[in-house]
Amino acid sequence: MRVHVVSDVHGNAKDLARAGDGADALVCLGDLVLFLDYADHSRGIFPELFGIENADLIVELRTARRFEEARELGRRLWAGVDRAAATEAAVRKQYAELFAAFPTPTYATYGNVDMPPLWPEYARPGTTVLDGERVEIGGRVFGFVGGGLRTAMRTPYEIDDEEYAAKVEALGEVDVLCSHIPPEVPELLYDTVARRFERGSRALLEAIRRTRPKYALFGHVHQPQVRRMRVGATECVNVGHFASSGRPWVLEW
Repeated sequence: MRVHVVSDVHGNAKDLARAGDGADALVCLGDLVLFLDYADHSRGIFPELFGIENADLIVELRTARRFEEARELGRRLWAGVDRAAATEAAVRKQYAELFAAFPTPTYATYGNVDMPPLWPEYARPGTTVLDGERVEIGGRVFGFVGGGLRTAMRTPYEIDDEEYAAKVEALGEVDVLCSHIPPEVPELLYDTVARRFERGSRALLEAIRRTRPKYALFGHVHQPQVRRMRVGATECVNVGHFASSGRPWVLEW
């Protein structure tokens, strides 16, 4: 059995269309949407609406952790614009292309920048969306937990710790624990380029220690200090920043 796993697609529909080549199934751990490319400020919803110069500025502010100034810039730019309508229209355009690129079968969950209410409109037959749910793939049980925890970034699908923990608890014992964000282990959370810690889940870490899945797979941290490490019996793997690499991580058994 061969399963390809991707995360942090961020608009890379071209490579996504080939991500399932040679695999029995594709697993996607979320963040399909590209709001702003921190490596190329000309790409994404933000520069399309407000231009590259403003994209340069907001990246500078966020990288310096000057979040209140970044929010004030955002408030000025969005003034007089129907933010919800403009954002939804841009996301819909991306989702139409990205969901069309998914091979059959695909098993997917949400990232923190995704908009879950829109997914049922774009998920075609052959794409199964899971969040706090399990599925059997090739005789192994995969559990999926979507979204992220609340941060100063205020991305669209951030939820309270308690709600997230309830989804983790609902999975029970699985062979492969799939999530968008990592378990709360410092080495897995530190982004060496952004030079900051991202948020991870203590509930995921506790579940790993308690239920001992063979693998815990995740993304979210684009340039992690450590991509792979063991926590007890579990191999914890950051499957990579698919938007830049264009390559899936491969799981075989």
